[in-house]
Amino acid sequence: MFKNRQEAGLLLAEKITQEIEKLEIEKLRETMIVLGIPRGGIVVAKQVAEILNCPLDIIVVRKIGAQGNQELAIGAIGETNGAKYLDSRMVQELGIDSTYLEQAIKAERLEIKRREKIYRQGKEPLLLKNKTIIIIDDGAATGATMIAAAREVWNNDPKRVIIAVPVVAKDTLVKLEKEADEVIYLEAPEQFFSVGQFYEEFGQLDDDKVIRILNSKY
Repeated sequence: MFKNRQEAGLLLAEKITQEIEKLEIEKLRETMIVLGIPRGGIVVAKQVAEILNCPLDIIVVRKIGAQGNQELAIGAIGETNGAKYLDSRMVQELGIDSTYLEQAIKAERLEIKRREKIYRQGKEPLLLKNKTIIIIDDGAATGATMIAAAREVWNNDPKRVIIAVPVVAKDTLVKLEKEADEVIYLEAPEQFFSVGQFYEEFGQLDDDKVIRILNSKY
C-alpha cells in the first residue's frame, strides 16, 4: 500500500536506479527520457524524472471501455494506428461489435488530440529516436493503456523501452513483458481489482494539475 502517488514515485525511482545498475546500462542514463501517462501517471513520473535527473514528457493514450462498462478496458489507442491494442478475446466474449469499436476509437482519438494540445501548450514533444525511454503510470490493471503507450513509443524508433509501474496485476505482467525490453515494478499481486486499492490517497487529477507538473510548478 502506497500513501500517495508521490511516495510511489520515490520508491519506484529507487527500484529503477537499482535495476539500471544491475542491467549495466548506467552509461545510457544520459539518453534517458521519462514519459508519464496522464493524468495520474504524470505524478509518479515527475518524481522519477527528478531523481534520475532526466527530461520528463507525456505520452497520451486512451483506454477503450467496454460497451455498457466504460471502466472495463477492452483495449487502448495512441495517436498512431500502430499503437492500437485490442484484447480480441475480451472483445469476442463480450460481443463487442465493430460499429461500437469504430465510434469509441474515434471519440478517444479526439480526446487524445485535446489533451495533447492543452498539456503541451505549443511545446513540441521530446524526440525519442535512439533514446532509452521509461514509460510510467501509477499502476497497470489490464495493461491496455501501457501496451498502447509502449507501441506508440516503439513507433518513434527508440534505443530501449522500459515500462515502470508501482503496482501491476500479476497476470498483466506477462503481457507487458512482451511489449518492452524491461518491466520494472514494486508489487505484482494476484488479487487486483483496481489501481486505487493500493493507495491510501488516490484523488483524481484535473488538466490544470497536469500542466503545472509539466511546468514544474506542482
